[in-house]
Amino acid sequence: MQRKKKGKYVVFSLVFLVFGFIIAFSYSQSSKEDANSHKITDRQYVMQNNLRKQIILAQDKNRELQKDLNEKQISVRNYEKDLSKEEEMFSGLAEDAEKYRMFLGKMKVKGSGIEVSLEDGEYNQSEDANNYIVHEHHVFKVVNELYIAGASAISINGQRLNHNSYIYCNGPVITVDGNPYPAPFKIVAIGDPNNLISALNISGGVRDQIVNDNIIFSIEKKKQILFEPVLGESS
Repeated sequence: MQRKKKGKYVVFSLVFLVFGFIIAFSYSQSSKEDANSHKITDRQYVMQNNLRKQIILAQDKNRELQKDLNEKQISVRNYEKDLSKEEEMFSGLAEDAEKYRMFLGKMKVKGSGIEVSLEDGEYNQSEDANNYIVHEHHVFKVVNELYIAGASAISINGQRLNHNSYIYCNGPVITVDGNPYPAPFKIVAIGDPNNLISALNISGGVRDQIVNDNIIFSIEKKKQILFEPVLGESS
């Protein structure tokens, strides 16, 4: 019995010994394969090094391009500022040209404004009629005040004024650019009605002066006024 038991132990010992050897061998082979798998060849190293250099060159190029882009953006912003200034300048010139064309009577103009009426005052036969009739200086006062107050265009009895218009008395009529007109005199102006009326009605101003000369003075607002170009002056 003891011999049989010892024989079994020997067999088991051999089996375990062989099994352990197999496991150890397998582990050793596996470690070698892992080591070989992590080991890179010279060719792979060269490729990795080239790729690294290319990445560095690309990054440097990107930085240069970004710097160039920033400089160009600054230039564009400067150009935009210059163009904006030029646009404002040309816009101002266009507005001035528009005002000059209106003043010269070279273009049609319309808008709201006022109508000022000047009529001869009532007088007795024993009084001097010249002290009650509208004279050219009355008309001048109204026209000048309207221009000062911002009127863009003015007409007298339908005759539009321009840069070289002239007004003078000729007996009971007033001549505007060679055309005679009798009283009452209708002076029509395009502009802000409130500003124009305020300028004429200021205390001690044009209206008070004319009324003190026995002239009948009245003002009316106009929603829509249209002036055609002066004949021979249209462009």
